[in-house]
Parts: sequence; C-alpha cells; structure tokens
Amino acid sequence: MVFERKKIETGAGCVHCSHENNIEMPPDSFSEALEKPSVLLHSCCGPCSTAVVERLVEEFNVTVFFYNPCITEEEEYNRRRCAQISFIKQFNLENTGKFIIKYTESDYRPADFLNATASLESEPEGGARCRVCFRQRLEKTAETASLKGYDLFGTTLTVSPHKNYGIISETGRELAVKYGVSFLDRDFKKKDGFKRSIELSKKYDLYRQNYCGCKYSKR
Repeated sequence: MVFERKKIETGAGCVHCSHENNIEMPPDSFSEALEKPSVLLHSCCGPCSTAVVERLVEEFNVTVFFYNPCITEEEEYNRRRCAQISFIKQFNLENTGKFIIKYTESDYRPADFLNATASLESEPEGGARCRVCFRQRLEKTAETASLKGYDLFGTTLTVSPHKNYGIISETGRELAVKYGVSFLDRDFKKKDGFKRSIELSKKYDLYRQNYCGCKYSKR
C-alpha cells in the first residue's frame, strides 16, 4: 500500500537527541481504514509509553498525548518530551505500512500543577499530592478525548510499579462518566510491562529519568 506522508510540527528543535521534532504521519484516512477504535493515550514519558504502545497497536489506533505540568523543571520537561518524540518516530519508521502512532501535546504549564498542589507540599510521595496530579493529567486527557471524538482515553501511568493502579483506575472511571468517553482501564505493569519498558527504552536509546517529575519527588 502506497500513501503520501505528511509532517506534523512538534515544536522547537530538540537539543537533547539527534532526531528532528517532525513526526511523519500518513493521511488520516490510513488510520481510519484500519477500522480500530481510537484511543488518546496520556503519556507520562517516552520510556513508559514504549511497552504500552507495543501492547495497544494491534487493538487500537493510538494517539500519544504528552501532557505533564508536573514536570516542574523546563530542561527536564524538554528532555522527556524529546525522548517521547524520538520513540514515536523510531517506532513509526520501524512499522511503516503496518502501524502508525500519532502524537499530540498540550501547552507546558507547570504553574497549573504547582497551584493545584500548593497546600500539599509536605505530603509523602504517593500520597494526596500524587492523587491530585493523577487527576489533573487524566482530566485533561479525558476532556481532550471527548472534544476530539476519540473512542477511549487512557494513560501509561499504570505501567510503573511506583504508581497506585487503584487510584488511577478509580479516577479514570469517574472522569469517563463526567466527559462521556470510555476509559481504557488497564494495569499495564502486569505481564512484566515495566520490565518490557526498560528493555524497549534501551533498544530505542531513550533518556530514562530517575525521579517522577515534580520538584517534590526529588527529595
């Protein structure tokens, strides 16, 4: 099957990897022709998205949504964004004519996270502050999925053994009702999902961070 490619601009040039920030995509009709449900997949980072995307591409038309105001340092945000884009570009080239992963992002607004968690600075990692963070990111994803007409929304967060699946699942299901779009409720850490994400991160030579994202998680 031959199709003409088009480019999606993804922002300023990335200084942290050798890939340009242009992800080549086929026309929308290519994805639509696959006749699979569409999912807007919130991604916390490139490494976590690898194993999740690998699992979902056979079943869904996947669009990765990079929205992480919790990454409070801009340089760190740019490194993670670059890793995300790098993975998608490599994956798409590797699977030309077979699968295609789309990419979209929201504005980088760390003040939104800091304002939402202003009274929770002393909370331990994994506590009430993280619950607010999960909800903020999932709500933006659900809202966007509803506005853009996706069949489902989901998140890569559950691939991490450090993230509470129960809280994420509960939040996602609640937001599904609020926004009228189905939540892809899956615990991606099962069946060695986290281990697989490490393997794929090495394969694609991705930057892999050693803390969650906000300044509090570095303590």
